Amino acid sequence: MEKLSGLSHLFMTIFLHNFSTFMVIPAITDVTMSALCPGRDKCSLAIYLTGFQQAIIGLGTLVTMPLIGNMSDKYGRKALLTVPMSLIIVPSAILAYSRTRNFFYAYYVVRTLMAMVCEGSVQCLALAYVADNVPESRRASTFGILSGIASSAFVCGNLSTRFLSTSSTFQVSALVAIAALVYMRFFLQESIIDEQISTPILTYKGNGKGKGKANAACFAHEIPSKNVQVFKSAPSLEDMLCLLKSSVTLSQAAVVAFFYSLAEVGLHASLMYYLKAQFHFSKDQFAVLMVISGIAGTVSQLVIMPLLTPALGEARLLAVGLFFTCVHVFLYSIAWTFWVPYVASMFSLLFVFSQPCMRSIVSKQVGSCEQGKAQGCISGISSFANVISPLVFSPLTALFLSERAPFPFPGFSIMCVGFASVRAFTLCFVITEQ
Repeated sequence: MEKLSGLSHLFMTIFLHNFSTFMVIPAITDVTMSALCPGRDKCSLAIYLTGFQQAIIGLGTLVTMPLIGNMSDKYGRKALLTVPMSLIIVPSAILAYSRTRNFFYAYYVVRTLMAMVCEGSVQCLALAYVADNVPESRRASTFGILSGIASSAFVCGNLSTRFLSTSSTFQVSALVAIAALVYMRFFLQESIIDEQISTPILTYKGNGKGKGKANAACFAHEIPSKNVQVFKSAPSLEDMLCLLKSSVTLSQAAVVAFFYSLAEVGLHASLMYYLKAQFHFSKDQFAVLMVISGIAGTVSQLVIMPLLTPALGEARLLAVGLFFTCVHVFLYSIAWTFWVPYVASMFSLLFVFSQPCMRSIVSKQVGSCEQGKAQGCISGISSFANVISPLVFSPLTALFLSERAPFPFPGFSIMCVGFASVRAFTLCFVITEQ
């Protein structure tokens, strides 16, 4: 009963956090274009800056995700959740105050720095929290429910943006982010038992040498120290490689996660600027598009996925999700009229299976003392894709949306994103569940 209560508070925390995060997405393209290229629907500078920002964020999270995941195994999920949930408030607060060019650049710098720590870390820690409280047989369904909660927040956030002014959008986002932090600190219970957590973070030292499922007593040899330095417990590249080599399935899932993230980030880096240039989409159209995608994803993860997972298993459901990821990306790339993107967004009903199934497969390959480390490792690998993807796809998008395009195909960069998703799909068939 206590575990169910803990999960319900986690779900509410994730809902509020994602509500705050997602509601600014439809507005940020218009804010960026207004600050950098007022009155225009095409702006290479905006595309390049967005791509550069995503690459820098990916480079930062490549380091911080494994660190945060590993530290959460030692100091608790709740303590580590406090950091990103506090930092994420600042960028929205800046644009809530003003969206002029100078404030936009201030937002750009602060968001880049904060996201190097925050991007993906809340999801990573939430997945580890679920793995702490849910047996293996029910993890895929519960991960799906967690993703469904995030999708419902995506719907609510984008729906609220549809009816709010741009300034109000960022003000509400900042307030909800504060509410999420306060709720988490007051109501969320730690998922690791007290004996497994060191007392304050700065007075703790552990050997950090977990060995997968065999490491059932991995906390038994950890000793307190007054002079410990937190970053000495950071996982090294050798630690990450050892973790990946400990399970063939884990390493296979990591490769699929890399190509999946390569496609996902490439699509996000290009899609909004493509739709704005091709069909003159604005904040309201982006919000409607995301609401359709979010509703389909929510229904799928909360209703369909729990029914299909026991029948098909995570590996087959992952293949289904990746197949429809390919379909929806290619459909965006050849959109011939304004309603095609709305149809493509409805494939969220099926492609949302990919992420929770992948994370569930990963969680089964390690013991309870390494859930944060494993999820952080996969997030770090995904972050490496986040570095590469914008550097490849953002210049390609800017080129094919400009008058200098080698041939008339505005969606060519998105089609290239589709090839990365096809690679993830073909690789998923080698995954063997253990």
